[in-house]
Amino acid sequence: MVDAGCWDGASPASCRAPRWNAWARGWEFWPAWVLNAPVAVWVALLAVRHRGLLVFTAANPAIEDGGVVGESKSAILARLPDEWVIPWAVIAPGAVEPRLASARATMAARAWGYPIVVKPDVGERGSGVRWVGDDDALRDYVAREPRAVILQVPHEGPFEAGVFYVRHPDEARGRIFSITDKRFPVLVGDGHSTIAAQIQAHPRFRLQADVFLARHAAVRDRVLAAGEPFQLARAGNHAQGTEFRDGRALWTPALERRIDEIARHVDGFCFGRFDVRYRDRAAFMAGEDLAIVELNGVTSEATHIYEPGSSIFAAWRTLMRQWSIAFAIGAANRRRGCVPSTVRSLAPRLWSYFRSTLPHPLAD
Repeated sequence: MVDAGCWDGASPASCRAPRWNAWARGWEFWPAWVLNAPVAVWVALLAVRHRGLLVFTAANPAIEDGGVVGESKSAILARLPDEWVIPWAVIAPGAVEPRLASARATMAARAWGYPIVVKPDVGERGSGVRWVGDDDALRDYVAREPRAVILQVPHEGPFEAGVFYVRHPDEARGRIFSITDKRFPVLVGDGHSTIAAQIQAHPRFRLQADVFLARHAAVRDRVLAAGEPFQLARAGNHAQGTEFRDGRALWTPALERRIDEIARHVDGFCFGRFDVRYRDRAAFMAGEDLAIVELNGVTSEATHIYEPGSSIFAAWRTLMRQWSIAFAIGAANRRRGCVPSTVRSLAPRLWSYFRSTLPHPLAD
């Protein structure tokens, strides 16, 4: 891990947008295609340099297409050490009632109760993550989501981090490229304003008011008592309302060693992000308190870039550095005999994924 002002080695001064640079201050909420347009140009240049558009898919031979899109979360979790992963199970596709019966049987056999976290086995950017509290809510979920879903025991944290790991095949050890310190949005009651009014008045929460008001429509007119906390989001996902901060202060040699040890259990994994819940910051930094939610592949982002007030130029620089590493690792694996995906093989899978993906507007 670098000690300079930015994760990619830039100076501290260049990591923050100037106060007068007002046009860039809200970039963290830009559509992904706008944010990534300059990065796409860089990726095209990397493809020319490395003589292959999809060389980066060879960065993770253990994951289908390197983890571009549509990979099975459960297949990846199954390869990680159980002691470091939040307990989970898969409910196969099928008719609603048999799936519900299967879920009930699984929960009973493992002594799991409600609430339980449910999410699609294949999904991106936290889409469809829900905390369900009873059989009726679970039935509604599986009725709406016909694909395989994952049941996962809730881990209340209260902390979550995104730990981005990279390892070049020629290196003896991997390293942490980025850490995101995730902050869950919480209202604190004032004794007279409704939840909706507090959301609309909050300088940050109002920027995602449509997400919060849709999720909490049933209680939007409730007035919280003075000092009463109300959590607006529980999934560690930026699009669903969680605030992302630069977590460089959480880095330690012990944490890096632990992440490297865990990553090496997946032979052929060199590049991606662990989403991790934990209870105690000191224990997390010592590499002792880690509960992995999931592991994402080659199209993961170093999400610390979304820290409020940070510079869009620093974000672009980090993303370009990230893609440079992905191509370099892919090229090294290609020299070792790994065959990157082809456009002909990847395009139908992308098309199938996006056709089958359903929107989940009320994700937690």
